[in-house]
Amino acid sequence: MAMHPVSATGASAPRSRSLALAAGAACLSLLASPVLAPAQTAASPVLQGQVSLADLAERVMPAVVNIAAVTTSDTRGRTLPQLPQLGPDTPFGDLFEEFFNRRGQGQQGQGQAPQQRRSQSAGSGFVIDSSGIVVTNNHVIGDANEITVIFNSGLRLKAEVVGKDAKVDLAVLRVKHDKPLPAVKFGDSDKMRIGDPVMAIGNPFGLGGSVSSGIVSARNRDIQQGPYDTYIQTDAAINKGNSGGPLFNMAGEVIGINTAILSPTGGSVGIGFAVPSSLATSIVDQLKEFGETRRGWLGVRIQSVDDATAEALGLGAARGALVAGVDDKGPGKPAGLEVGDVITKFDGKEVKDSRDLPRIVAATPVGKDVPVTIMRKGKEEVKTVKLGRLEDGEKVQPASARTPAEPAKPAVTAALGLELSPQTEELRKRYSIKDGVKGVIVTKVDPNSNAADKRVQVGELIVEIGQEPVNSPADVTKRLDALKKEGKKSALLLVSNAQGEVRFVAVAMN
Repeated sequence: MAMHPVSATGASAPRSRSLALAAGAACLSLLASPVLAPAQTAASPVLQGQVSLADLAERVMPAVVNIAAVTTSDTRGRTLPQLPQLGPDTPFGDLFEEFFNRRGQGQQGQGQAPQQRRSQSAGSGFVIDSSGIVVTNNHVIGDANEITVIFNSGLRLKAEVVGKDAKVDLAVLRVKHDKPLPAVKFGDSDKMRIGDPVMAIGNPFGLGGSVSSGIVSARNRDIQQGPYDTYIQTDAAINKGNSGGPLFNMAGEVIGINTAILSPTGGSVGIGFAVPSSLATSIVDQLKEFGETRRGWLGVRIQSVDDATAEALGLGAARGALVAGVDDKGPGKPAGLEVGDVITKFDGKEVKDSRDLPRIVAATPVGKDVPVTIMRKGKEEVKTVKLGRLEDGEKVQPASARTPAEPAKPAVTAALGLELSPQTEELRKRYSIKDGVKGVIVTKVDPNSNAADKRVQVGELIVEIGQEPVNSPADVTKRLDALKKEGKKSALLLVSNAQGEVRFVAVAMN
């Protein structure tokens, strides 16, 4: 996941508050912190009613492991494969040795061996199957050449990668042992409530098995690190090296995988994030079975529904995911999904906002016939989609700002803080508008207008207003007058860039 990486000496902190991966390197300096004296009064709210976690920790700790990952790379940072160890009596051994030495000569100089750089990182994990299946974070192992799983008993086992998923930051490893290994089970994170007690075990700062406790501080946190963000937030102490470690409920079930911390210093400030088991279990199962993820694919581009958009669409309250694009080769197209539809339910599950839909779709089996409930022009409809498989390049992308082009000459019509012009050959060339892109061209934007606040840019086109197509500035004026007579406070614009990518924008009508 694209967070600020933790290097061998600490975490980068480009912002006043920084998100850092909880995994740290083997050698890290402990942050200085004040020593807190233990509470001594009977009135202390911390001690009143406190229950010992010793029995729970003793029961589950044998299944929690430390993970040491070693990556060997060349001086340019490229990961090098593990080369075979050739003995002196190996046939052609001297020939292989000469070949590998020559590979490193290039700019290194005649006769010099390839320069290599070894980096080590330390993280945490846990065994979920006594046969030797281990779960951790993807960023803990990265592209490591060598991975060692270290048990609390001191047992060290080499691990192989079964599969990994960068989008949710999970990895599954396998170790082999002649005896069954201690293991823990996943629990149901959906049953956890804010305020429920939790316990974390991990390898902070490379110190080995350490226990911390706290509560569930929040659920469904979006820290904007991927399309499926739905983290459990906890105040249980999580530091560098805790990544990949388990977050337990009081029954000793894993309800989260500790992944990241929010910290201006790189140390724990009581805000940690864990991948919930409700999201992790299906991914772990797929990695175990296939060695890769097989997510469902709907083939639509979506955006969020804010209050202004909900009012313009007549939804009442802001809810659902607004379809801003339909892939011509995706499963949504033959099912009848259209731009402007608002998806409110998928496979019987409510879509409260646009963040819900990618997670629900991804967790749905590929090939399943799924009922999709939509709102279209104020009416509820149900479409059936045969779900496809998400391609590697398929991403959920929010509408983004465009680089404004040079303003054109005064336009024919002004409305909503925009100057609009019909398409002409000169303007199409000026703004590099692709053939087939329809709509009215925006030639000027009032910087103090609501349209500017919504990032409508010069050179873009207004394709629809209130889900009705507009082909001329006169159409725009007519459509806006009609919406005002209907009592609408906002006009829902379908805005296209020069390449034909569209998004919805609700602009206030003053």
